[in-house]
Amino acid sequence: MLNGRTDRCHSRRTFLKRSAAAAAAAGFPWFTTTKIRGADAPSERVAIGCIGMGGHGTYHNLNALLRQPDARVVAVCDVFDERWTRAQSLVEKHYGTKGCEGFQEFRRIIERKDIDAVMISTPDHWHVLMSVMAMREGKDVICEKPTYSIEEGRILADTVKKYKAVYQTSTEDRSMACYHRMAQIVRNGRIGKVRSVHVRLPSGNRFPDEEAIPVPKGLDYDLWLGPAPFAPYTANRTEPGHWRQIRAYSGGLLTDWGMHQLDTVQWALDKERTGPVEVEGTGEANLRGQYNTFSEYKLTYKYAGGIDLHVQSGGTSIRIEGTDGWVGNAQFAAAIEASSPEIAAWLPGDGDLKLYTNPAGEHRDFLDCVKSRKDPYFPAEVGHRCSSLLHIGNIAMLLGRKLRWDPEKESFAGDPEADKMRGRPMRKPWSLGA
Repeated sequence: MLNGRTDRCHSRRTFLKRSAAAAAAAGFPWFTTTKIRGADAPSERVAIGCIGMGGHGTYHNLNALLRQPDARVVAVCDVFDERWTRAQSLVEKHYGTKGCEGFQEFRRIIERKDIDAVMISTPDHWHVLMSVMAMREGKDVICEKPTYSIEEGRILADTVKKYKAVYQTSTEDRSMACYHRMAQIVRNGRIGKVRSVHVRLPSGNRFPDEEAIPVPKGLDYDLWLGPAPFAPYTANRTEPGHWRQIRAYSGGLLTDWGMHQLDTVQWALDKERTGPVEVEGTGEANLRGQYNTFSEYKLTYKYAGGIDLHVQSGGTSIRIEGTDGWVGNAQFAAAIEASSPEIAAWLPGDGDLKLYTNPAGEHRDFLDCVKSRKDPYFPAEVGHRCSSLLHIGNIAMLLGRKLRWDPEKESFAGDPEADKMRGRPMRKPWSLGA
């Protein structure tokens, strides 16, 4: 294991050359390419291991990485045997050669010295733990959102700084023209001083409780649970649309979709590295049932400076209102709408603020930053702050009262009960300790 990020950066070519030589000695070519010089040469490629090969992990994240000429997926992993074998087959078919290893145990990928970066596409309760473990082994990380808790998010952001890692919170929104333009319009004062923001996010499902059944063959269910409390296996517990509705693994549709829409809001408000000072709200949830996240919710946040943020279930829209107009869109990824054609059409010129993005998306941006060592467009600190915004909303609904939040200390003012809910215990032997 190399000591420190600087050593690892200077040694990436050496790692890749050694790995290629070892692969050739084993009887298969590690790289196949017609180019032997330039940015796409084997020694310049980023070796990637993918953890979590469900639908999104395979058909969005893996496919996106396979399209990048300067990336090479060398290993895949999933607790479901059928998922990692499917992904392995897709990788080898794409490259036209053997050489992609497949595992059920994610630590096999994290421990590999020839892997530069990992793509994590697991349920939420694994995001921070896997990311931290990977960074401690000298790897850069691109990981699905959100964090699982406020305390875990702080550990994540601090670990990125400690190891000088490149970390991308994996969402596409900042690369999408409608949201990038929306944020630039607001940040450049085109709607005047912001007064209020109105956001709608999807409602959750209300699934019925399920009876325990035997764990299916080919699934390491104990590893799927990992740091979460033990619970008997049920028919749909591990399915994406279902586990997201269980608080042991996720914060529900609020934290899922909120990481899309509310990141744009905090970006536009220039609050992406801080947060609100107050939150209150109500929601509907079967708190005693298996599927116990909030399916409906209505929240009001207050930021210093007098901005109110209203969030409720039932859609995917954003509307940012200022003293001189408003801007937003009516549903996810829709065209910008505004109080005037001039605002809707505005683009920054010389002397205007231009916010960083990468129109090619989060995977391309991540790879560029692995090479440049700059922060990606959605770095760990910003992702943590957006997740925290959503976590404090869930805590306010669970406690049923208005909460005062200190974004500097990242704690609830005068409320020890709420403060205890910023983190969670992990099931042994899992821990974020060094």
